[in-house]
Amino acid sequence: MASRYSLNKNKYLLSPEKERLEQILSQFSKKNLRDCLLLQLALKTGARAQELLNVERSDINTFDKSLYIRGIKGSNDRELPLSADLFELFMRYLNFNEITAPTQKVFNISYNRYRQIWEMYRPTHKKLHSLRHTFAIELYKKTKDIRLVQFALGHRNITNTMIYADYVYSQQELRKLIL
Repeated sequence: MASRYSLNKNKYLLSPEKERLEQILSQFSKKNLRDCLLLQLALKTGARAQELLNVERSDINTFDKSLYIRGIKGSNDRELPLSADLFELFMRYLNFNEITAPTQKVFNISYNRYRQIWEMYRPTHKKLHSLRHTFAIELYKKTKDIRLVQFALGHRNITNTMIYADYVYSQQELRKLIL
């Protein structure tokens, strides 16, 4: 039997690292709107890198201020709400770059370029995928709703999502017992 994937602090951003990333993105968003928007979307939606790179103009729902994510790797498609600030940033980017055709890709860059962008802005030497884990852990801590985390990540199987509940639970319980 294959061992189950396990989380540890090297696979997601700790609070100070996340806060530092948010400061960096806020500082550079006027100068490098695309790069900062891509990283913000990863952090605030939990979408995989390639899912974000596949986003087309028609995937933005201006009425609901949400983003439609087409799942990859066997994931479900899903529609995720964007905060008012993030939605405004997204619309500014679309308008500035005159992205109007419905099937036009919003971010016309390669995965390797996206990874390079992450390496320029990252507050710590963690992988780009750590943004997805950060989102999932925070959503679970906020809601304690594993089904909501499953939906947001597009997991078809709840077992894949359980790593977040297991990790948060074990960390919190150990902290109670030891401290």
